[in-house]
Amino acid sequence: MTDPRPRWAPPALDENRLEPALRTLEMDVRRRLDGLLQGNHLGLVPGPGTEPGEARTYQPGDDVRRMDWAVTARTTVPHIRETVADRELETWLAVDLSASLDFGTAACEKRDLAVAAVAAFTHLTGGGGNRIGAVLSTGERIDRVPARGGLAHARGLVRRVAQTPRAPEGVRGDLAVLLEQLRRPPRRRGLVVVVSDFLGELDWQRPLRGLSARHDLVAVEVVDPRDVDLPEVGTVVLADPESGRQREVHVSPLLRREFAAAAAHHRSSVAAGLRQAGCAHLVLRTDSDWIADVVRFVVARKRRWSGGVA
Repeated sequence: MTDPRPRWAPPALDENRLEPALRTLEMDVRRRLDGLLQGNHLGLVPGPGTEPGEARTYQPGDDVRRMDWAVTARTTVPHIRETVADRELETWLAVDLSASLDFGTAACEKRDLAVAAVAAFTHLTGGGGNRIGAVLSTGERIDRVPARGGLAHARGLVRRVAQTPRAPEGVRGDLAVLLEQLRRPPRRRGLVVVVSDFLGELDWQRPLRGLSARHDLVAVEVVDPRDVDLPEVGTVVLADPESGRQREVHVSPLLRREFAAAAAHHRSSVAAGLRQAGCAHLVLRTDSDWIADVVRFVVARKRRWSGGVA
């Protein structure tokens, strides 16, 4: 039977067919990301490095903040201390799997797209001795996957995310608590990828800014068309899966305009909060080609790191 979903949609992660779906997802990620990125992986934290290296004579244009005053005093000639770039990346995924992600009206549920994002970043940051770990939250429970390297660990991490039980109705997620799990205890400097739909209160901004002092940050915002626009369907029952509240409303043109304005305001507030934390922002929608969106994001990011124009 032919799959009616678009080719760019991630596979539906049905429990009865989870393993074939995960293999299909891995093949899609490897084929399209390797082909379009020529096998490159998402680079390490940008910058000259953190490990001290050799001292050398100061040259005009060198950063004076890297002056090695001990060598300068001993030789009476200005010297700077070179730094060695880290060669191994430790990536942590903060994955929000609260009940609001168990929803989708286009090619897939937002939860499926969150798992796909985990698979993509696991592939992009893997290899070369890099390690990847995760903190997963449904609102009811928080699970930790220790940071390790290797293909078997990466596959197991994606499987763990896909198999995380759904939160019962009425359980509210808490992204701020999830981010605090990455702040304490402090982890080695690296990359933190936050996957969420960022619906609800913006109380996650403070812990996110705290993480930005030590880590490079990427936020993956998972969006469904019905998060931002109500269809003309007449009378409909709206439900909040994280509170269990339901309300019957008539979808009038006025209500649609007010809903769209409120959704646009919330999304702009989310984008502003991420920007203030120095967090790169990737939006993945259930009605668009998510792998192409990932590719455009990574290419633009690498171009900025290399000094080009995004």
